[in-house]
Amino acid sequence: MQVFNVQGMSCGHCVRAITQAVQARDPAAEVRVDLAAKEVGVNSRLSAEEVLSAISEEGYEAKLAG
Repeated sequence: MQVFNVQGMSCGHCVRAITQAVQARDPAAEVRVDLAAKEVGVNSRLSAEEVLSAISEEGYEAKLAG
């Protein structure tokens, strides 16, 4: 699972928007969002760059955690 730090998430709408953005590119992707920690975990065939792009297109600032 890849973990990303995502700024700007604050509610259930944010969770849905990010989840749907990633799953639009990989319908089988597993997405776990932790609003308190501002982290998104993604288990997918997508590369980190593809996930970052999907999140950024939704208007969130994201970077690979680590």
